[in-house]
Amino acid sequence: MRNPKLVLVGAVTAAALSVAACGGGGDDAAAPASTTTTTSAAATASSMPMAESDGVTGTTDVFGPGCASVPSDPSNEGSLQGMVDDPVATAASNNPLLTKLVAAVTAANLGDTLNSQKAITVFAPADPAFAELGDAKFQELANDPATLGKILQFHVVGQRYDAEGLEEAGTVKALTGQELTIAGSGDTMTVNGAPVLCGNIPTANATVFVIGKVLTPPAA
Repeated sequence: MRNPKLVLVGAVTAAALSVAACGGGGDDAAAPASTTTTTSAAATASSMPMAESDGVTGTTDVFGPGCASVPSDPSNEGSLQGMVDDPVATAASNNPLLTKLVAAVTAANLGDTLNSQKAITVFAPADPAFAELGDAKFQELANDPATLGKILQFHVVGQRYDAEGLEEAGTVKALTGQELTIAGSGDTMTVNGAPVLCGNIPTANATVFVIGKVLTPPAA
């Protein structure tokens, strides 16, 4: 007759070995599944495109030495706070740095066109830049809306960029179809060699960069 104690010990031992075997097999099976899931997630994340900036800025994003000449009183429509809610041509008309530009836009009948755009970038020559042309040249252009219009459109990009976006792009296409070259960054940023005096100015439909030179489109 078999010893009951030996039978009991054998049964307990067999049960323990069976549990251990099941536990070990479960761990081995789980590891590859976890690794596969992690690898798949990483691959999916790496294949997702990076979000692009929409070029919209705030009043705290402006930079450049010329910004000190913008009215600081927020109740002034020509201040940064005052320009935010207006479309670009209207906003420029209230900015004391851009009186000559506004006169040029008016002469070329481009005010409504600029205001109706959805998202653009405007390189706006400051008054001293137009003064360098001389009164006679400015009047000549004012009397030739077609030529003046092409010059002004060379200062407008049909996509909204902030300074970082311009720097990353390197070149951007004006409404004339010709390219503008961006160099430097921050206070040293230039557009076709013209220094940015005050950049990242927000308006309702555009980001504005006040520049120190009137840009001349290259000959066709």
